[in-house]
Amino acid sequence: MGGSAPFTKLLLADIGPLALAALVSLGSGCGALLFSLAGTAAGTRRSHVEAPPGRGEIPWLIGVTLFGGLLAPVTLVYSLPGTPAATAALLLNFEAVATTLIAATIFREWVSRRVWVALGCITASCLLLTWNPAAGLGLSLPALGILLTCLFWAVDNNLGQRLSAKDPLLVISVKGIGAGTVTLLVALTAGEHLPATATAAAAMAVGFLCYGGLTSILFLLALRGIGAARAGSLLAVSPFFGVLFSLLLFAELPAGAFYVALPVMAIGAWLMISEEHSHPHRHPGVVHEHRHRHDDQHHDHDHEAGDPPLSAAGEHSHVHAHAELAHEHPHQPDIHHRHLHRR
Repeated sequence: MGGSAPFTKLLLADIGPLALAALVSLGSGCGALLFSLAGTAAGTRRSHVEAPPGRGEIPWLIGVTLFGGLLAPVTLVYSLPGTPAATAALLLNFEAVATTLIAATIFREWVSRRVWVALGCITASCLLLTWNPAAGLGLSLPALGILLTCLFWAVDNNLGQRLSAKDPLLVISVKGIGAGTVTLLVALTAGEHLPATATAAAAMAVGFLCYGGLTSILFLLALRGIGAARAGSLLAVSPFFGVLFSLLLFAELPAGAFYVALPVMAIGAWLMISEEHSHPHRHPGVVHEHRHRHDDQHHDHDHEAGDPPLSAAGEHSHVHAHAELAHEHPHQPDIHHRHLHRR
């Protein structure tokens, strides 16, 4: 994820912006599809270990395709040319802020005071990086474009939370191939041309490694385990790797405000990723389906004859019931801990 800004800016020298946005989305979706097919060829039936999206998940699939696969990459590629790569990489930390704000205010995930302080630090750094006295409104439009990109990805992250119990390879395949195909048609209609095969392959590789492929698969698994707000918090680490890549790839140096914003943002990132949470809580009875193991206190259910066998890793997926349970232990807002909190 951290390499998305510098590597995308590097590719813009040889590829039109819309074509590049299409290729990174297609790279993410095709890469996920190949991984899924490779697992099937090896004899692993994914339906035994992962639950496929159903009709109820179609609106969420459309949402992540639109915001994460189409709007975010297109906005980013048009914003990068006017922003130093290191500054752009650091601005991408706003994704953690926007993801957490949406998770807390709309989807009611609990956020501690420590995290609110962290969000303030990161937001202040982003505002400092966006400030440009020479611009008409005193704000850099390309920098604002990157913040808008972060907002689109934040919406994508929170909608993805509703898909986190489903097969991540299938979700990312639909998202990437769907968004990439639409963007490619728009690019060709606008008169852009596909680059040479090697350049196109490089763009698709960046898409799989840095955009919605491998990173999104891992992020969906993180959403399943720790919720959107906490997974968004961990995103605050990746832009620092992007800064490192930017300084290595480009001779341009960021403006002076960058060196003030960097340590403030580092403090905010540390506050977010070091948060802990534990309190007495109650689990209502529920019936659902997702990938699970049987080595925790939430999955001690019995099995029926038609349930799929356990994989080599001791996992499988089937419809199962949870009885009501009240207890206390350290936890995150995963798919079993999305309870309300007293303010």
